[in-house]
Amino acid sequence: MAEHILFLTGKLAEKPLRQVLAGMAPEFRFTVHELGLSVAALMTADMIRRRLKDTFGADRVIVPGRCQGDLGRLSADLRLTVERGPDELRDLPEFFGKKSKKPLLDRYDLRIFAEITDAPRMEVDSILRLARDYRHDGADVIDLGCLPETAFDHMEQAITALKEEGFLVSVDSLESQYLLRGGRAGADFLLSLDEHSLWISDAVASTPVLIPARHKDLDSLDRAIAGMKARGRKFLVDPILDPIHFGFADSLVRYHETRRRHPDVEMLMGVGNLTELTHADTAGMNAMLLGICSELGVRAILATQVSKHACKAVREADLARRILFAAREMDSLPKLINDGLMALHERKPFPYTQEELKEFWQAVRDPSFRIQISPEGINIYNRDGFHSATDPFELYPLLGVEHDGGHAFYLGVELARAQIAWQLGKRYNQDEPLDWGCAYESAAAIVDPHVYKPAGTTLKKQGS
Repeated sequence: MAEHILFLTGKLAEKPLRQVLAGMAPEFRFTVHELGLSVAALMTADMIRRRLKDTFGADRVIVPGRCQGDLGRLSADLRLTVERGPDELRDLPEFFGKKSKKPLLDRYDLRIFAEITDAPRMEVDSILRLARDYRHDGADVIDLGCLPETAFDHMEQAITALKEEGFLVSVDSLESQYLLRGGRAGADFLLSLDEHSLWISDAVASTPVLIPARHKDLDSLDRAIAGMKARGRKFLVDPILDPIHFGFADSLVRYHETRRRHPDVEMLMGVGNLTELTHADTAGMNAMLLGICSELGVRAILATQVSKHACKAVREADLARRILFAAREMDSLPKLINDGLMALHERKPFPYTQEELKEFWQAVRDPSFRIQISPEGINIYNRDGFHSATDPFELYPLLGVEHDGGHAFYLGVELARAQIAWQLGKRYNQDEPLDWGCAYESAAAIVDPHVYKPAGTTLKKQGS
């Protein structure tokens, strides 16, 4: 027999809920029960406990997504599983169709090297603080950048301090003296060696990252690879990613050709030449670049956060690698897995049309304002009227709150949020901050393991 689900709702949402469920043609039986309140979002676990007298023979109960309280305790009291549905009832089809297939983003197979570009100019304590921030955002290796013609007298001290806190460390320089010093101080990786500097690998235990001796010269990279294989040493290979209009497309071809020539070598891509040198939001760039890495089996990137617009590059790369790993494991497109990289826009920003909101308004009998957005603009309504505009300043004279400073302030904040959401095409929920995905640390994605968990998870396959 098909599962029987009890949906609890409020007066305003009862009719739309029945319509959505009927349109789903669900594989389960359902009962819709209005719990005796106008707004479903105001439902609480205690209210359900007091008011629900019959569970109608249901196998489980679904309550509105904004229902507050301890559902675990309520489940025990009712002897039924009680769970939250989506915040908007129009999302129910996706809730039932996709929820069970959504993977945990707790695995990945790509390492993030996060470069501290000004390390020679920073005190050791400052290096440690920044390294901790990078680790929190998902970095696996802290890369100490060496600046041209700039002394780095405290390199050894910095490496020791980082190693004592459990960091993997790389040293990034084209000067042999710094690479040797870094290797002797215990650096795990050295960026970068070419066919003429392989002798450094004979003097230290660090894993080298190999680059062409001359830019674009893959034959010299082949010789460097052969030299390291002859030594029986681990290494990574970086054919060098170039900026747009300075060889970007050709550099992608080099990565592809390197993988063709060397199917089994570990590769690294320095993504900063795109994220730092392109004035566009970096989340999409990181998703695209890590998609290329996923297809080519590139299992390490070097990320930088120098430009202010690239200040979340490590966090974005961390989420991107998890999404892409999950998509590859499922042999699927990187869609409908996680929305954390869509900071500006959303897949379904407007759950209701203005006409549907006006139907809700007809049932409102109290003075409390409801604010919702639709494709037409911002909508605010209570028992006294329904008003719409694209500019909150047009709405203020219509609301009658001129002499209530607190209420006016609250409505100003909420209408401003609604305007931003409408302009960008984001989901707006009254009394909740806008969700900026992984661009903002307080996003729900940070704490929901189904969405995003940057710390405490594991690298599935350790790279060289």
